[in-house]
Amino acid sequence: MVSLVGRKVSVKVPATSANLGPGFDTLGMALSFYDELEVEAVAGVGAFVEVHGEGEGEVPTDASNLVVQSIAYTFKKFGQELPGLRLTAHNIIPHGRGMGSSGAAVVSGIVAAKGLLEGIVEMTDKDLLDIATELEGHPDNVAPALFGGLTIAWEDESGPHHKKLFVHRGVSPLELVPNHKMSTALARSLQPESVPHNDAVFNVSRSALLIAALTQSPELMLAATEDRLHQDYRAAAMPETDSLVQLMREHGHAAVVSGAGPSVLVLASDPAERLEAAKLAAKHYPEWKALMLAVDFKGATVVLHQ
Repeated sequence: MVSLVGRKVSVKVPATSANLGPGFDTLGMALSFYDELEVEAVAGVGAFVEVHGEGEGEVPTDASNLVVQSIAYTFKKFGQELPGLRLTAHNIIPHGRGMGSSGAAVVSGIVAAKGLLEGIVEMTDKDLLDIATELEGHPDNVAPALFGGLTIAWEDESGPHHKKLFVHRGVSPLELVPNHKMSTALARSLQPESVPHNDAVFNVSRSALLIAALTQSPELMLAATEDRLHQDYRAAAMPETDSLVQLMREHGHAAVVSGAGPSVLVLASDPAERLEAAKLAAKHYPEWKALMLAVDFKGATVVLHQ
């Protein structure tokens, strides 16, 4: 068996925003806001983890760390022996804010494992998505984190799949981030088991329209981001988020809850509109951080340093 000791990889993974309004558990978008990771295979066993930035002093720094678990899971999946690991994580994606931090951690680990095993194991895009979905539970965040752009994710008897689309160059994302967190599990628990037929039809129409708005016709974004499947049910748990979404939409800005929240994503149709939205947010919600981002088209990247 080839010794991996001394192999080192650098990994970069984008933040993501899932749902995008009506595309519940289906649509996701990669954003130009990145966690970076260095992983070195060392002699012995176990993991030594340094975390800088988001999660520093909070997330585990041993084998129970989510990135380490994802590396170990991927090695096991391909029948490879796990070496000792030294990890240095530089995190800027906020935790518990609806920007895909756990998906990014999972993807970081899988892509790091792919890099460490380069030339030994070949991993397809389908392999990566399968493993990421097994670890994360659903593919809507991990697909854009892996592949970039706007992704449509779905599952069938052969597992998860994705289709990557390129976003219209006018689309200008604005992420508004509060300093409080939201539990994804809590947000999901507020969902009803079934919804009215009219609401289901409403969301099907808006999801289809949203694909057109994001890829061809950004001027349709406000109508395309309407939702009746999940945001209203979760509003009581995130009153400030709900109020900010309503404020933005009343002023003509296509605002949605980012992922499970509590961050708000505004999908402006051009940079000038985004600036207006940012000024409106600063006036009424000065304690929220405004991130003017681009759509990331690359997804996760890994470089092997021999």
